[in-house]
Amino acid sequence: MAKIKALKCKECGREYPIEPLHVCEFCFGPLEVEYDYDYIKQNISREKIEKGPKSLWRYIDLLPVEEPQVGLSSGFTPLIKAENLGKELGLNNLYIKDDSVNHPTLSFKDRVVAVALSKAKEFGFDTAACASTGNLANAVAAHSASAGMNCYVFIPANLETNKIIGSLVFNPIVVAVEGNYDDVNRLSSEIANEFGWAFVNINIRPFYSEGSKTLAFEVAEQLGWKAPDAVVAPMASGSLYTKIWKGFNEFKTVGILNENEKMPRMYGAQAAGCSPIYKAFKEGRDWITPEKPDTIAKSIAIGNPADGPYAVKVAKESNGDMEIATNEEIIEGMKLLAKTEGIFTETAGGTTIAVLKKFAEKGVFDKDEIVVAYITGNGYKTMEVLEGHLKQPIHIKPSLTEFKEKVIGQTINK
Repeated sequence: MAKIKALKCKECGREYPIEPLHVCEFCFGPLEVEYDYDYIKQNISREKIEKGPKSLWRYIDLLPVEEPQVGLSSGFTPLIKAENLGKELGLNNLYIKDDSVNHPTLSFKDRVVAVALSKAKEFGFDTAACASTGNLANAVAAHSASAGMNCYVFIPANLETNKIIGSLVFNPIVVAVEGNYDDVNRLSSEIANEFGWAFVNINIRPFYSEGSKTLAFEVAEQLGWKAPDAVVAPMASGSLYTKIWKGFNEFKTVGILNENEKMPRMYGAQAAGCSPIYKAFKEGRDWITPEKPDTIAKSIAIGNPADGPYAVKVAKESNGDMEIATNEEIIEGMKLLAKTEGIFTETAGGTTIAVLKKFAEKGVFDKDEIVVAYITGNGYKTMEVLEGHLKQPIHIKPSLTEFKEKVIGQTINK
């Protein structure tokens, strides 16, 4: 592929062929796709993108795939001007990038899996697999089914019921591991070494992670070919956060954004019960101290995040910041987004909105700046966390009189 030079170690810079590899054999650093931006610049344009499919594949010139084979309708989700939430937070140009309606499994993982399994098919794999906190398992199961691939997904045994069902329905082999995500990931790494499967977030990871860049590409296009002033995004492994930053910079490198375009400040959101990246950033460290997750935000509960050090670096480079949210704040974030914008997000989105609110109250955003908050998953997957935190239905008999007494009488002017 002329647009790709090699796989390159992010630590020592050694280069490797385009193969299902993910770790440098010399320093054990992660491998990343190295593009030929001069070649891409000659072939990409705003006009070409606009004529492309209304999916993430309109940006194929900056993705490590020759021909899309999986997830042909994934991506290109709405960018919503959040007028009501913006008014509450004192922000005139607040936008929500809403991947809670992504196709087919209602999270941003549909993007990364579309890229990963398209690449896996190019490599000739017939079996897909993953270690997951839920959303990835759903996406791998669904996309594998449509691609005609065998599928194994490995999840923590205490995962939310709706996310387990959301994988089982596509008929993969679901393996529930007694332990947290980091335990699941360690086991999956051993299995990946033993079996010839395409583990999307292990041996296919360099290609898989590139799918997250499309979250930046889409926002830039939807804003009229410009970058926002600030971004707020959740952090689990740190990959999504770093790839959004990479995406905006790539658009500038290849001339899609103007050369004088200012890159956004990157603000990261973690749950208080699992915040190793936040702690490293606040303590001025460039290494991550692993921790045992204890949070309702299970989809971002990764205690030993692979891209944590790179997320810390991005926050510094972009003049950004990081914050955390407690379980109570996460629930309030979910409710706030729902009541103001009619968007039902899962706990990761609640974390993002809670952190957005904290930063807005601190005054880190100018009221007229363009701020984009990334909502990465759908609330119908984590409904149980809201039990006991919402108003209850008002029960009445089929009587107009009782309706007036119990409903109108209790709710009017309240």
